[in-house]
Amino acid sequence: MSLQIIEKKPEAVLKTLDGASHALVLMPKGKTLADVPGKPALAAALKRKDMKAEELAKSPLAIETGAGLRVYAMLDANADTFSRHAQLRKALEPLLGEHPAELQLALYGPDAFKQTSASDAVYCAAVNARPLPTQKSGKSAAALQKLIVHGLNAKGGYARELAVAEGNTLTRSLTNLPPNQLTPGVYRKRIAKLAKDYGWKLEEYSFDKLKKMGAGAFCAVAQGSPAKDAAIVNIRYQGPGVRGQKKAKKIALVGKGICFDTGGHNLKPAKYMQGMHEDMNGSAVVLGILAAASKLKLPMQIDGWLALAENHISPQAYRQNEIVRALNGTTIEVVHTDAEGRMVLADTLTLAARAKPDVIADFATLTGSMHYALGDRYSGIFSNRENVAEAALKAAQQSGERVCRFPMDADYDPQLDSKVADVLQCTMEGAADHILATRFLSRFIDDTPWVHMDLSASTCKGGLGAVMTDLTGFGVGWGVAWMEGLEK
Repeated sequence: MSLQIIEKKPEAVLKTLDGASHALVLMPKGKTLADVPGKPALAAALKRKDMKAEELAKSPLAIETGAGLRVYAMLDANADTFSRHAQLRKALEPLLGEHPAELQLALYGPDAFKQTSASDAVYCAAVNARPLPTQKSGKSAAALQKLIVHGLNAKGGYARELAVAEGNTLTRSLTNLPPNQLTPGVYRKRIAKLAKDYGWKLEEYSFDKLKKMGAGAFCAVAQGSPAKDAAIVNIRYQGPGVRGQKKAKKIALVGKGICFDTGGHNLKPAKYMQGMHEDMNGSAVVLGILAAASKLKLPMQIDGWLALAENHISPQAYRQNEIVRALNGTTIEVVHTDAEGRMVLADTLTLAARAKPDVIADFATLTGSMHYALGDRYSGIFSNRENVAEAALKAAQQSGERVCRFPMDADYDPQLDSKVADVLQCTMEGAADHILATRFLSRFIDDTPWVHMDLSASTCKGGLGAVMTDLTGFGVGWGVAWMEGLEK
């Protein structure tokens, strides 16, 4: 069930909030409490906690009323999107933690503040409205069904906020699935169902077909799985009125979909194999972006290219020092079997580039070195075009999903020189591996304008920005904002 948004006039707020089981009251930073509902109880609670009213801009305050739970918070309208989202996440956590069916949102302050705050609050509530599914015994936690907004009639409603939240929730729900329930074969069936639901065109390149085509980099990784259910899946969204229009943007989104990563013959230790069912997150981000774009009816053509496989250890698995030929003819010397992501992406990027898009974006939980560089609160990006990079950085500011741009200069290439092939897959040393991986991938895009995102922020303990779960869905909000920016 999708979240229902109901808007009410300001004069109804006092009476409604008095009987509300769950309510969030938002004020601009520095506002006095003169016309805020429940002022006596709020003043008493502030005094009891030895807090000043302006401290609500840092720490939201939850108060038990006769009817239920009410949270007061101040927002800085001049703060960046990430900071506003993070503050709202803190304010909503105690309320949504009780899994109410209905939530009241009361807005106070100037109209510009209410417009921004309502948009942010609706998104934050919607993206956290539905708990991620678990397989624990017992009754599942209920989802938020209704959000009642007091004090504002939004221009154009909240379609964008709800669409991005839907895409983010899809991404996290897929990434959350255990590896025995999301094999490449099962994933392909799920994608087919999504394609039917959203109206996407679907084409699959099976393992056997890819082998005949000469996609040696992808098949080297996929051959270790006895199931042979790996595939590159192409899904196409075509916005309204796009067919036949030469000016309509053609965007390719490429996602790494390794459903489980053992590391192959270079086996991961248990500590680093834990959570490797999430190595398909890049593909889930692509699906989330496509879902949001479909809901918003964005006027463009978007091709999603998903590299679905598992990196198994088996007698058939690829080994160090093998030389494989990628789909574009490049020969690759295998150095480390746990660098499988760049292998499957190589052939997938080649297919994406052959379709002649205006721009490519790829998403992958690709390198440990990006985690060392940024931790889990930013993701790293690279681009071969200044205008594409600028659009990527602007999208980060707008969406609240923060990125840091890294260099990808050509003088890193000698580190990937091979004596027996065109290129080394990686180096044994591991230094600057996030940059070397990007230089490797750049050989497979045919100089198409391109941005590569290494998803170091795909998980963050305790949540990140607007999202309360460890799985963040990072990239969906960014991707929608980035594509919208390309249209301007």
